[in-house]
Amino acid sequence: MLNIVRRITPSFLFSWYHFMWAFLGAVFYGFPARGMTVIAVTGTNGKSTTVDMISRIFKEAGFASASMSSVRFQVQDREWRNKMKMTMPGRFTIQQFLSQAKKEKCTHVVLEVTSEGMLQHRHRFIPFKTAVFTNLSPEHIERHGSFENYKNTKGGLFSLVKDTHIINTDDEHAPFFLQFPAKKIYTYGILPKLSLGAPKLSLGDMHIQAEEVRENRGFEFLVKDVQFRLSLLGEFNVYNALAAMQVARSEGIRFSICSQALAKMTSVPGRMEEVISFPIRVVVDYAFTPAALEKVYKTFKSQITNHKPQTNSKFQNPKLICVLGATGGGRDRWKRPVLGKIAAGYCDKVIITDEDPYEEDPEKIMDEVMAGTKGKAVKVQDRREAIKKALEEAQKGDTVVITGKGSEDSIARAGDKIPWDDREVVREEWTKLKSYGKV
Repeated sequence: MLNIVRRITPSFLFSWYHFMWAFLGAVFYGFPARGMTVIAVTGTNGKSTTVDMISRIFKEAGFASASMSSVRFQVQDREWRNKMKMTMPGRFTIQQFLSQAKKEKCTHVVLEVTSEGMLQHRHRFIPFKTAVFTNLSPEHIERHGSFENYKNTKGGLFSLVKDTHIINTDDEHAPFFLQFPAKKIYTYGILPKLSLGAPKLSLGDMHIQAEEVRENRGFEFLVKDVQFRLSLLGEFNVYNALAAMQVARSEGIRFSICSQALAKMTSVPGRMEEVISFPIRVVVDYAFTPAALEKVYKTFKSQITNHKPQTNSKFQNPKLICVLGATGGGRDRWKRPVLGKIAAGYCDKVIITDEDPYEEDPEKIMDEVMAGTKGKAVKVQDRREAIKKALEEAQKGDTVVITGKGSEDSIARAGDKIPWDDREVVREEWTKLKSYGKV
């Protein structure tokens, strides 16, 4: 019935409905964001990690801060998991969070801002000082109607924020975001460039570039003669760190403070999180977009390719074994075969499994992912069994990558949520295998 109502109701009425709820939420809580410095982080990938990095730098600098992302909520020293399956919660929830932050005397708040949230005006009546752009790739195409609409929705944030913009200039869509005027524009990247290709803007003192980037159980790099050590895996986390550093810089925090804070980060829950290190390596990651999935697989495939086994080792050819879910039911069907194709291209073994089917038939979802693999995969609908199978097949030196859910605490099926945590399931199944003497 609800779907019928949505189809026959003009879109502008829905827009006004969401706008009014945003206004009422702000009124009810007394426009709590006023007087606080609020930072918005948007993009396709890397938002949660960037939010986490910013909040850790703020803490290191002695700022009273709060943050909200798909991973967690944080106010001062208190943290709790985001169990809503929503990166950007509803209008009243956001305003309540901002009110709580204000009551606890926070001066700075960092919010992860999504295109869906913007379509529903969840970002309204929040006086953002700073907007951060991480990267852009096709996502939520069915919801927006086209990639251009998706990009323009993201751009709406930068049109709204007039003070400070922070842009990743290595992303091909940087010129689009650089066209929006702001009092201050900070840029960052790894690739050397002479200019940004944007009108009247070239690399200068407001730009930072990571230099001498070296992979070493994480990454080491230099920024303006300050040495950085990042324990997180994946070069994309260097970009996330640069974004966080530019936010800190815009708030008067020295890079030496940023270096101290980032060096203390060992992981972000469910983001390239290593659950088992030896004798096999098992990593859980949230990646569910084609761009994110490819970056994750590329990271581990490179490590395996560059692996130099001992001459007397029985295991000369370590493998990459991938447990791949799919997009949630009822959305983003276009990318299911794309995800399958990427997995088949990088992984030595692909196990396709259930993720969050909601009202849709999980077998149908898996078949659409399987189509992209050209048959180079197996289907195991039960996610626990899929993880168990991956662990059983892995031999010493192999890497198992489990994607799609990260630190989420449930699987969403028709009218129900089943308690779940990929990381705990890995630990449980690994313990069973050890007790049975199978590993």
